[in-house]
Amino acid sequence: MRRYFVEIAYDGSNYHGWQIQPNAITVQQMVNEAISRILQDKSINVVGCGRTDTGVHASQYFCHFETKKPVREDFAFRLNAVLPDDIVSRRHFEVDLNQHARFDASSRAYQYHVINVPNPFKRQYTYLIRHDLDFEGMNLAAQSLIGEKDFTSFSKVHTDTLNNNCHVTFAKWRNDKDTWVFEIKANRFLRNMVRAVVGTLLEVGSGKMNGQDFENVIHAKDRCAAGKSVPGNALFLTQIKYPFVHE
Repeated sequence: MRRYFVEIAYDGSNYHGWQIQPNAITVQQMVNEAISRILQDKSINVVGCGRTDTGVHASQYFCHFETKKPVREDFAFRLNAVLPDDIVSRRHFEVDLNQHARFDASSRAYQYHVINVPNPFKRQYTYLIRHDLDFEGMNLAAQSLIGEKDFTSFSKVHTDTLNNNCHVTFAKWRNDKDTWVFEIKANRFLRNMVRAVVGTLLEVGSGKMNGQDFENVIHAKDRCAAGKSVPGNALFLTQIKYPFVHE
């Protein structure tokens, strides 16, 4: 048996997230079926580096699978021939059997895209806020996220995690022409965490909450203390790092 990592990118608009679900089309299902078809191996079960919610995109995503079948050098190219157009295979490589796409990731990074002016060409991948926002205040509040903390206030309830501690190393808004991009990087993320963080920061930017209020939300460890989750269509998983994978 051999284990392979596959790097992919996908537009999540047409999918109910990564994780296989009954009665819903997911990215994992599509990748499973494509690899099984190429290798003629019905035992294929790809394991992803993490979950993404319905409509969320990934410009970099890793998954792994095991097989006894030979994997050719042009496997990634052949995979693109059978994957739908909104999922693209970047590369593949063999790893040790104990190396895991989810558990061995040392860091993950996300971006969330917000616009203030309607743009028909960006409507599918941005969240439109029709009033001005205090991005300087949002950036000051975002610094409260940095460090090793319990982020229960920004997590879905009743998840299967042992704890809700994450080590955030970067959190900042930046302007990219007519789009404001929130970038956040951590060793791990909880389910719905980034969307809840952004939704709460938008409360700061709208003047409904100040920086101290935002910090108090973190300390509360209560999802009800945070703002609403923003839509998934403007969220992108942008980077996954492993100690054994080169760029």
